[in-house]
Amino acid sequence: MTLPSLRHGFILGAFCLGFGLVLAAIDQVTIDDIAARALEDRQNSLSQVLAGVPFDNNPATDTVRIENADHKEITVYRSRLKGEVTGVAYEIYGSGYAGEIKLMLGVDADGQVLGVRALAHHETPGLGDKIEEKKGDWILRFTGLSLANPLPERWKVKKDGGQFDQFAGATITPRGVVTAVRGGLEFFAAHKARLTEGN
Repeated sequence: MTLPSLRHGFILGAFCLGFGLVLAAIDQVTIDDIAARALEDRQNSLSQVLAGVPFDNNPATDTVRIENADHKEITVYRSRLKGEVTGVAYEIYGSGYAGEIKLMLGVDADGQVLGVRALAHHETPGLGDKIEEKKGDWILRFTGLSLANPLPERWKVKKDGGQFDQFAGATITPRGVVTAVRGGLEFFAAHKARLTEGN
């Protein structure tokens, strides 16, 4: 190897090492801020989907982990009043036109929907994104429903013989959300005793 090649290799190595050290330092400086923002986002979502019940604890830190039917571990956030569980919230997932839709579902101790909010999706702007509360009130129509209301055969969009509106030009998105919410209620029913236990 020639002297110029060694010099260039040394300069490149030093640059890579320096850049790596800068990235590591930035990561250490921002890690707490990122965690704090994630906690704020979670608390905001929980406050929206648990708004229908009173609580005196912090649901973001009162959690239990339960495996769902797909063997995926779900973190369940519990609201309590004087130690009694008044509601629970957890993430549910649906299949939309452009991929997975992540939602937060809140359920009271009797299995009634307290609220649903879209957390993340890739649906088409102006069509499928109407599942977001800021784009319309469609997502609010689940509040007060349960597995028994409506009847099981009505837990579908109207195009499929159910009671839920679909969006013009975007049936797949609401269909995925309706299916996800019903699945979330079935998860609650299957694990109710564990989700609402006092400890």
